[in-house]
Amino acid sequence: MSDGLAASVGVTDTGVRLYVSRDGERVLDGVPLGFTVDGVELGTAAELVHVAERTVRDRFRAHSGKAVGEHRYEHREVVHTLREAGVEWQVVLRVARDGVAVRYAMPALDGTARVTADRTAVTLPAGSRSWVLDYQTWYETPRYGAGTAELAGGAYGLPFLARLDGDLHVLITESGIDGRFAGAHVRAGEPEPDGGRTLRFTLADEAVEVTRGPVSPWRVVLVGTPPELVASLLVDELAPPASPELEEAAWVRPGRAAWSWWSDFYSGAQLDKQKHFVDVAAGLGWEHLLIDCGWEETWVPEIVAYASRRGVQVHLWTIWRDLNSPEDLRKLALWRSWGVAGIKVDFMESESKDRYRWYDTILTETARLGLMVNFHGSVIPRGWARTWPQVVGYEAIRGAEYYVFFENQALTAAHNVIQPFTRNVVGAADATPVAFGAAGRTTSDGHELGLSVAFECGITHFADHVDAYAGRPLAARFLAELAPFWEETALLAGDPDSHAVVARRSGDRWFVGCVATGEARAIHVPLGALGVGPDAQVWIVGDASTATVEGAVTGLAETTTTAGDGVEVKIARDGGFVAVVAPAGADLFRSAPRPVLPAPAVHPAVAEVGADGTASLTTDADARLRLPAGWTAHRDGETGWTIRPAVSLAPGRLGVVTVERDGDDGVPVVAHARVVRPPTGGEYALSDLPMIAFVNADGPVERDMSNGGGNPGDGRPMRVAGRGFERGLGTAPYSEARFHLGGHADTFTGAVGVDDESAGAAKVAVLADDRELFTAVVRAGEPVTPFSVDVRGVRTLCLRGEAATPDDTGVHVDWVDTTVHVTPISR
Repeated sequence: MSDGLAASVGVTDTGVRLYVSRDGERVLDGVPLGFTVDGVELGTAAELVHVAERTVRDRFRAHSGKAVGEHRYEHREVVHTLREAGVEWQVVLRVARDGVAVRYAMPALDGTARVTADRTAVTLPAGSRSWVLDYQTWYETPRYGAGTAELAGGAYGLPFLARLDGDLHVLITESGIDGRFAGAHVRAGEPEPDGGRTLRFTLADEAVEVTRGPVSPWRVVLVGTPPELVASLLVDELAPPASPELEEAAWVRPGRAAWSWWSDFYSGAQLDKQKHFVDVAAGLGWEHLLIDCGWEETWVPEIVAYASRRGVQVHLWTIWRDLNSPEDLRKLALWRSWGVAGIKVDFMESESKDRYRWYDTILTETARLGLMVNFHGSVIPRGWARTWPQVVGYEAIRGAEYYVFFENQALTAAHNVIQPFTRNVVGAADATPVAFGAAGRTTSDGHELGLSVAFECGITHFADHVDAYAGRPLAARFLAELAPFWEETALLAGDPDSHAVVARRSGDRWFVGCVATGEARAIHVPLGALGVGPDAQVWIVGDASTATVEGAVTGLAETTTTAGDGVEVKIARDGGFVAVVAPAGADLFRSAPRPVLPAPAVHPAVAEVGADGTASLTTDADARLRLPAGWTAHRDGETGWTIRPAVSLAPGRLGVVTVERDGDDGVPVVAHARVVRPPTGGEYALSDLPMIAFVNADGPVERDMSNGGGNPGDGRPMRVAGRGFERGLGTAPYSEARFHLGGHADTFTGAVGVDDESAGAAKVAVLADDRELFTAVVRAGEPVTPFSVDVRGVRTLCLRGEAATPDDTGVHVDWVDTTVHVTPISR
């Protein structure tokens, strides 16, 4: 193949073998090929039946990743059909400019079979060096360097990097996986007679049921120098193409995200805190907000609308098992109907075929709905960025969250430096970088900022509190300039054991990120490969000090220079830097805050379903609607809409209608209306009715449990003065819980007291259309205070609680046995 890479498959007395050469020198010599199916080991005594060769020329468009845009490639493909022990099977070989790949197929299989082992094995020569991570199905162990002799018996996750000779490296990984297969890792065998070590592909499942056609993903070996490996797109080239309707996927929007969980664990439950993150993110020009655990559906439409006015899109965190049934999957359509742009789905932690079938379902459904997806607790990328362009990130890396849970296992600079040469080569890595506030970190501020470029993710979620960035003017300025996507990636300098200097281009500017391990020193950065010329402007932000002291070196400093024949940058111990490189005479700084756009008009904010089964809304003439599944709408004049909810909307329940208008940067500006089916006669437990809004000091208002802590559903059975209650609302003053009655109810009854899980006193009130109907002071240890109020004609009911005195912090109030009474309408 071009650039001197050649490969062939031989059928010999010792079995089926793969041979790979570069520039005439053998790189891989006699890699055994084959697999075991239904107890028969294939590849040891095969007969060659047929060989077919073709050139594969194709193109794909990358919507995120190391090189956004159109890519064309050419592979040589050779299909070897073999027969062995009465079984017909194939080795499919692909040879590209930067690597080779093989996969196995059974084109004549009748029914199903069970694959129990893979013979593919790569032998590393004695004296080689590898960069590895101990295998874990969610790939979050540290990466480290090891000599060949140190690999005995270990199981290692992919991608596996090894330096063979001089500057020649191989990177072993997989591509083209889906729910037909299980994932694989490699296991090191005992030393070979010459001191080498053999890595054998090992399946995640003991047995994988297969059908006719391919029976394995691609086993991929990239071959080249570190710059060649870092720039490689082979893993994506080998993956299946996207469907025609996904080829464009204009709704996929790479960029930068604010994320509050890392710096403020329970902030996902606090609407006001999320609004603050939106404000600062928009000021920096960022594109996204991720709300992690703790969000509550009552106010998600509100934060989506608030963020949309600044061109910021909202993503929601969820757990995979909560999307593991057809009923659960309906949540995705519901969230999308609110205007949510994407999901972060967590804790899959498996490489089994069964889990890959779950991935297939999520990938199909998020593509159908137009939802971006970021996988955490996940497998590594294996080409999905091509097949499913809505996949904008994977974790599968030990990132900044380990500072939160494992202060004594803080990330090392050495671990960080290895990532651009290994994990990030194969796809997006959501390591949540730039953690200035990390307890116990040893990396410098320059190193942390350098991670923003050295690490690539379709949407980069910055770990720290937005105020931590705003409080560091140089960091804020750089993160505002940082491009939302990359069109080209180049490794300028480095080695997995010492440092990585990565350059990424967006438009006519290059962004450079350096992360290093080891003592303070000067690093030379050649810039000739960027083609910018010696007069190009270079703005560098790096370590303010190179002094060796205990703990991380903090502080940033800036320098402006020209490219010349390269730049020399002094770094601290475990240090780093960032830089922006722009053509001479061009604007170096281009960032601007996102404008605040007016919200679409919608009236009323709460609409009721009438006797004919419809509700009416008025909007701007140019507005469009996004509806829950099963709902319909049609225009009624220039600005009116007639909405027909699904018949499944029960009395007293509501749905959210999203009103959209074209906004900034392709992001619709939205507003919401709630459509309520009025309650019919009877009694309704308040905890069964939807809130239209709430405020709560500690997490969400809880239903049928005490307030607990900051997460949803973390309360306990409600208990006041030793007496238990099954129904009600658990709150943490200051709190307000608002419900729509619409003038249909007659009375509201219940009782209120301080839950035994807390101390102190609270002032409580029941308000009808903001008019107080009942007030009381409740104290810990005292029985509940009952109430019964007339709510005839009341449209909005509010339950309010506040600390009785400034000393009454952390008091939790239970509203128990709260019931709305509705008299049936006579007909």
